[in-house]
Amino acid sequence: MTPAKPAAPAPLAPGLASGIDQRTLIRLKRGQVRPETQIDLHRLTQPEAHAALAGFLTSAQRGGRRCVLVITGKGYGSEGAIGVLRRNVPRWLNESPNRERVLAFAYATPLDGGEGALYVLLRRIR
Repeated sequence: MTPAKPAAPAPLAPGLASGIDQRTLIRLKRGQVRPETQIDLHRLTQPEAHAALAGFLTSAQRGGRRCVLVITGKGYGSEGAIGVLRRNVPRWLNESPNRERVLAFAYATPLDGGEGALYVLLRRIR
């Protein structure tokens, strides 16, 4: 008999999370959990940005980082109302193996880029 696989984590949405206390989530949304490092995905193609994000999250988590800033840009000049990266990064954060690393994410405050950036709270490595 093989052991059962752990259930996949529930999908995340900006500003919503399970598995962390409400106070921490509010602090994240208010920008009170300061990012320790950041990645700027501007000017990257979708495949380049997708790969860069995965590598960045892995590296940040292994480096003991707790909160990171992911800059997507707002997508001005893009076809459609929302930029491609701004639309896809939340989806990529929910994909494996990224989802297993991420506790929560929220749009940044205007000081850190507003809706053109995301605060991402990473799980601690045990």
